Parts: sequence; structure tokens; C-alpha cells
Amino acid sequence: MCRDRKPFYFPLYGGAFPTLIAILTMFFVGTQGGPWRSLLSALLLTGVILLGVGMTFWISRLLSGTILKGIPSSFTLELPPYRRPRIGQVIARSVLDRTLFVLGRAAAVAAPAGLVIWLCANITVGGSSILHWCTRFLDPLGHVLGLDGAILAAFLLGFPANEIVVPILIMTYLSTGTLQDMGDLDALRTLLCDHGWTWLTAVCTMLFSLFHWPCSTTCITIAKETHSVKWTLLAVALPTAVGLLACFATATLARLLGLAPW
Repeated sequence: MCRDRKPFYFPLYGGAFPTLIAILTMFFVGTQGGPWRSLLSALLLTGVILLGVGMTFWISRLLSGTILKGIPSSFTLELPPYRRPRIGQVIARSVLDRTLFVLGRAAAVAAPAGLVIWLCANITVGGSSILHWCTRFLDPLGHVLGLDGAILAAFLLGFPANEIVVPILIMTYLSTGTLQDMGDLDALRTLLCDHGWTWLTAVCTMLFSLFHWPCSTTCITIAKETHSVKWTLLAVALPTAVGLLACFATATLARLLGLAPW
């Protein structure tokens, strides 16, 4: 691959899909089964994905006309010579190159991050956990974005993997010292609504899930491929800025139209 052009990453994570599907089901489709509800859920999820794809193309075009202007955009892919597939070799390389390598990179961040999450949830200061103080500190910013401090804290602590954002959020709301999970979406929706969630909170959380910093493994991959701290930081900062602006614009518009309280 030609390395003249600095690669750019925009988040369309697979790890965000469980969060998006859960929120769509709880707040906009309903947890009851049925073909029409399944169709509506698929259409809404497709719309969210198309929003992410469209934003990716728009940002790519914007970058091509600004900071990447004049940088060659050629992409060269060299195909290896054709050989008869060897099943054993394919399986072995898949396990080593993809499974173990990715797990190794994830563990390098997940282990210390897990320790940080546990410490934040279990160390108390002034009668409250560090996590509680963090959520209170982030609450004003979260309100402006249509979220709350617990949601922002969950995304920050969920940096190792997007899949643990919801368990961290549940742990924060329930004030427990360990990660929690709820298999029942009805119970999860009740918990969220009891802590002030509205349709606007759900929409802004989906937007921020779609547009925010990459997970730890992706950041390591970007740094390895670009050999540049600058481009890695840009790949983190740009989608995060888009997510913040999208949430702020959505929340402000909804409040100006009287669809949500200030």
C-alpha cells in the first residue's frame, strides 16, 4: 500500500452496534416482537448507518480540500501470486494474525483500563466514589449535549472497547462496584428513564455512539500504520468534535422548538 497519503479514520465501529440497536429498540421501536417492529428497527438502524457513511464521505471531502490538499491520494495494492488454498495454513494464520494479535493489543489496554474502572467505582472520597464525583463534574457539559455526566463518563471509561459502555453506565446508575449487565431491555429502559432519560437523551447518545473517539485497539492500529502521533490524535479528535457538535446542535434545536425542556 502506498504510504504517501496519511490515512484517516472515521468511526463506524461494529462495537457501537449493540448500543445503537438496544437504544433503538427501547425508545423508538419497543421490545415487543413482530414483523413490523423488526422491519422498523432495521430501517432505523439502516438510517443511522447511512448517516455515518454520509458523514464519513463529507469529512473525507472536507479534509481533501484542506489539511490533505496536495497530498497524493494514490493507493497501490499488490496481489500475491495465486496458489491453491491450504486449509491448515489459512486457519493457523487467521488465529495468529487476527485473533491472537488483536486480543494481545486489546489486553495491553484493557487490563490497565479495567483496573482504572474498578478503582473509580470502589475508591470513595467524601462518602462518594470517584466515579460519582466524575459524573457530577461532567453533568453540566452532558446537559448541554443532551446527555448527562454518567453517559460521558461511561464513554470515557469505555475507551478499551465500545461494548462495555452500557455496562459501565448501568454500574454508574446502580452505584455498584462491578460492571453490570441487564438481559431484559424493559428493565434497562426503566432504569434509564428513572435517571432522566428522554427521547432526546436516546437520540444524542446514539449520535455520540456513532461519532466519537476510536477504541483502544483502533488507536493502536492507527499509530502503527501511520507511525505518527499527530495523525493518531487527529483520528481521535476529529470524530469526537463531530459527535460533540452533532449532539449540541440536536439538543439545542429540540429545546428551541419546545420538544424538550431546557
